[in-house]
Amino acid sequence: MIKRSQWHNRILSALKRSRIITLVGPRQCGKTTLAREFVAEDSVNYFDLEDPVSLARLDEPMTALGSLEGLIVIDEIQRRPELFPVLRVLVDRKSFVGQFLILGSASGDLLRQSSETLAGRMEMLHLRGFSLLELGQGAQPQHWLRGGFPLSYLASSEADSLAWRKGFIHTLLERDFPQWGIRTAATTLWRFWNMLAHYHGQTWNAAEFARAMGVSESTTRRYLDLLSDAFMVRQLQPWHANIRKRQVKSPKIYIHDSGLLHQLLGINNERDLLTHPKIGASWEGYVIEEVLSVVQPDDAWFWATHQGAEIDLLLRKNGRMVGVECKRTDAPRMTPSIRTALSDLDLDEVVIVYPGDKSFSLSEQVKAVPFKNFTSSELFPVVEIDEKQ
Repeated sequence: MIKRSQWHNRILSALKRSRIITLVGPRQCGKTTLAREFVAEDSVNYFDLEDPVSLARLDEPMTALGSLEGLIVIDEIQRRPELFPVLRVLVDRKSFVGQFLILGSASGDLLRQSSETLAGRMEMLHLRGFSLLELGQGAQPQHWLRGGFPLSYLASSEADSLAWRKGFIHTLLERDFPQWGIRTAATTLWRFWNMLAHYHGQTWNAAEFARAMGVSESTTRRYLDLLSDAFMVRQLQPWHANIRKRQVKSPKIYIHDSGLLHQLLGINNERDLLTHPKIGASWEGYVIEEVLSVVQPDDAWFWATHQGAEIDLLLRKNGRMVGVECKRTDAPRMTPSIRTALSDLDLDEVVIVYPGDKSFSLSEQVKAVPFKNFTSSELFPVVEIDEKQ
């Protein structure tokens, strides 16, 4: 078992600040395992809303929850969104001495209701599967191929990993979505998801998907939002600068987990991956997810113009704006896009992340950094404060 100490500590820190912690992320990414490190599953303070017994206990939620003390876990909260007002009432009572750790597998309505009902009372954390930082750099080939879902990554063979990912996709579409009130046919969403995989790393074009699916553009947008709400798809939004060039205004689409991407593309092993025409796009999406996991930026976008200039990732943190280019090449070099971005966007720096061994500078504001050595301080150096001043 891989210990997720960093996440354990993040939850502990959040519990010191807030009465309600909401831990959201895709199904099977490890939320329940983390929660059980704080509250045992057989405790009266643990509610699994996929368990009929827990559901029955919450028929009268004020009575069931109001008498409890300490940390209370409610798993799969999206099945009972009407609990949010109850939690607000309880934490506002001076006599209530409990805290809540809420787990959810869908964003959309869950995030909207929690943010509206629990505004000022709640802290939200977004969990994903294993990151490379948790596994160590030696795990990178397997992590890229299989993705970060624990049961996929830890499977005893490639065949078992593939079987788990296939079952995960079918379970999400055929069981979870209907339970969440989504009435779209599983076969339709599977076809749409499969198309998205082939557009991984490209700019969203609703008209093109509408023609291929034989539906309206608004319907394809709804499908996209459904998969985004389930944490399956990342819609990386564009950055708009005040310049004269025409800029791309549609989001770029990425399948969050590289293992699910490879499943949808029919990539079964490392050889398939290394010879597949989408290897460059797969690498780009994989690096973007890992960079975001390590850096934890305040905001993230991509930038592109209709004249062809583009930066894969723009990150803002601690008052700095940094561009990130993800290149699967042995010798990164300065490109016209990087020069354009530096002059038009007033970036502090551009970092090219590549699968090599050495860090080196390409100019005063551009440097290449090996993916295996990447840290947050490469982009956002820690500023030490002189305590004597």
